[in-house]
Amino acid sequence: MYWESLPATDIQTRVEKAIHQNNHYGVNKIPGWTAHTLDSRIFHNEDVLQVPYVSAMLHHADHRGCPTQGITDELFEGTRQLELEAIEICAEELMAGKPGMQDGYIAAGGTECNLQAAWIFRNLYKRMYHAGVHQIAMLNSEDTHYSLWKTASLLGIQQVIIEVNPTSRQMEPLALRQKIRKARASDVYKRQGIEYFIVVANMGTTMFGTVDNIDLLTEVLDEEKAIYYIHVDGAFGGFTYPFTQPNNRLNFSNNKVTSINLDAHKMLQAPYGTGVFLIRKGYLDYLTPTDRSFMAHKFHTLSGSRSGANAISVWMILRAYGSGGLEAKVKRVMDLKRKMCTELNNRKVEYIHDPDMNIVAIHQRNMVRDVQHHYNLVPDNHDHPTWWKVVFMDHVNESMVQHFLDH
Repeated sequence: MYWESLPATDIQTRVEKAIHQNNHYGVNKIPGWTAHTLDSRIFHNEDVLQVPYVSAMLHHADHRGCPTQGITDELFEGTRQLELEAIEICAEELMAGKPGMQDGYIAAGGTECNLQAAWIFRNLYKRMYHAGVHQIAMLNSEDTHYSLWKTASLLGIQQVIIEVNPTSRQMEPLALRQKIRKARASDVYKRQGIEYFIVVANMGTTMFGTVDNIDLLTEVLDEEKAIYYIHVDGAFGGFTYPFTQPNNRLNFSNNKVTSINLDAHKMLQAPYGTGVFLIRKGYLDYLTPTDRSFMAHKFHTLSGSRSGANAISVWMILRAYGSGGLEAKVKRVMDLKRKMCTELNNRKVEYIHDPDMNIVAIHQRNMVRDVQHHYNLVPDNHDHPTWWKVVFMDHVNESMVQHFLDH
């Protein structure tokens, strides 16, 4: 896993060159495009144009569609090339995909990415197997992000939720097997049982940082002869786990994995509303409408118009750090986390963590009064909390950790 870091001057030059290649609202005639410049009464400070991201944002490039399916939009060709390069880095370097064998785009966040994947697989089951929506279910652990509940509701499919071990936060093999068998039984939903599964494997749950054992998942699913596709939710761990476990199985080197979600606005520190959706080639075709469309191109993305500036921000960060810089960034927060774990062990404090992820969840009984509110910690349950999480990111430093421990 390697890509080159670039100096700040080169990054700025590349972005400026890309923007120059785009059509410009004030120069070119664009009456047929449903877009317009930002309101000049608000966005009028010329000084900020020297910042590449702000310049891109004010340029207001529309990146609708999927850049990996061919850049045919001449209006914003320059900045769309940067998005394509960012997707290739994420898919091929970070997620071990083969060159040119993945599609993807910069989405509005992890929730959209999860919905995009499930939407594709639901359509696949309907078209390839003539499945009814009542025969399709999303299968995930009880620690999975709440966006999966939204997704199941929006797509009108069932949800099979697997209990986890209270200490390891891993799915229990017996519970997984029993839930699959129960879901497939025809008397559960008073109709045919579930035959088709959209399986979500976590690369770092947002509460505990747990990384699901994908080999356990596939072993049980295969033994039960289930029909399934796997989506990896790497919204939290996607820019951490590949550096702490470079030989992990939650990527495209594993032929069981079909799609992956990354959140650039977490560890990568891109602006909010910046997710990365990745999927193997060919699967976006299941979003092709069967009726005629006025659009000249295929727009296989859940969102329509997308901010080119957010896509550029991902490219800028990836190129500013390079793989070596991001690896060093991850190492720093992991070293800090391990220091806290050592101190928690010395104080006999009960906590849960994944050794390769940057979250520590501390038990309620070990929390001093009001320390949660002082440090803005998030509980597993807001009404009846049992665990409170500490997340180690770039803004967390050694002094902050020490103050927390001494509180």
